[in-house]
Amino acid sequence: MSELDAPVPMLDLSSQFESLAPEWLASIRETGAAGSFILGPNVRAFEEEAARFTGVRHAVGVANGTDALLLSLRALEIGPGDEVITTPWTFFASAEVISLVGATPVFVDIDADSFNLDVHQVEAAITGKTRAIMPVHIFGNPVDMTTVQALAQRHGLEIIEDCAQAFGASWGGGRVGSFGAAGCYSFYPTKVLGGYGDGGLVTTNSDELVEKLRRLRNHGATAPFMHDTLGYNSRLDEIQAALLRIKLRDVNAIFAARRQVAAAYDAGLADLEVITPPRPQGGEHVFNLYTIRSDRRDQIRAALTEARIGSAICYPLPLHLQDVYASLGHRPGDLPVCERLADEVLSLPIYPEMTEAQVARVCEVVRAALSQV
Repeated sequence: MSELDAPVPMLDLSSQFESLAPEWLASIRETGAAGSFILGPNVRAFEEEAARFTGVRHAVGVANGTDALLLSLRALEIGPGDEVITTPWTFFASAEVISLVGATPVFVDIDADSFNLDVHQVEAAITGKTRAIMPVHIFGNPVDMTTVQALAQRHGLEIIEDCAQAFGASWGGGRVGSFGAAGCYSFYPTKVLGGYGDGGLVTTNSDELVEKLRRLRNHGATAPFMHDTLGYNSRLDEIQAALLRIKLRDVNAIFAARRQVAAAYDAGLADLEVITPPRPQGGEHVFNLYTIRSDRRDQIRAALTEARIGSAICYPLPLHLQDVYASLGHRPGDLPVCERLADEVLSLPIYPEMTEAQVARVCEVVRAALSQV
């Protein structure tokens, strides 16, 4: 089978694993020989390296990206009676954690070009109960943090950045995760910087907050068997940290490869009736996903599926219309931009090892799908 006919997966981790396996497996053997599996030297080293990379003073490894958000809310003492403004166009965890601490998510519509929170609608959603803004750098595209910071400062609000899909993205010369009280990352395998299992990180410049986060991730412990608060069992695994250290060392090459794939898509789809992702004027996109828009989305996806090419719809139903948030009283039409995009968006395969021939094949199938009456 030639590459022109071979399946194109949405994500291919196998070739990446083959290249990293010798060094990672060696680190696993070292970890086993040392007998240090929890909060060991790899976790501490990765925290220091990730903090330097993101341009903050501190980083705290946790079990996953959801916990990164949850622990940040807890550390900031956000809870019952409080409101947190966020986007309805995101993975459920972003809003879920707000509800889990007893606070209320307040959904603001998105910008049609960036897919991010429409920062110009945020101020109208602020009330006396608002404690924080949670911008989500969706698909690897940075939110306009200049505007978010100005709003937060003017109204005395905290910023919790959801950077789950955007490790390494930047705005105004600074990395995402460095603009608010806390930056929250996921290292799920599909992410720009992904592990081979679950993992997460919180970044912060606050000495007070980092100490709270360290206690919260380890059952609220101040010392062995001594606890001053109810916490969680949420520790980044030593073996995942070892892998993340290896990948972090060459992460700029990962960014470059993803941007190269995105540029190839831009060129291959340029003359078609699809809207390709615009680049942020004030920052740098890292393309965790490459998401197009088309009013013939379902036709395109059917053609890709028939050609054994992966794709994904992120997200088919905005959070404000999902059953879990029926109590908030939203109705169809309340947030029209994200509701419209739910019927138009399609994410195409993208990963650093993707070849030019694979991108060309995806574009050709999209072209053929759109040529059909």
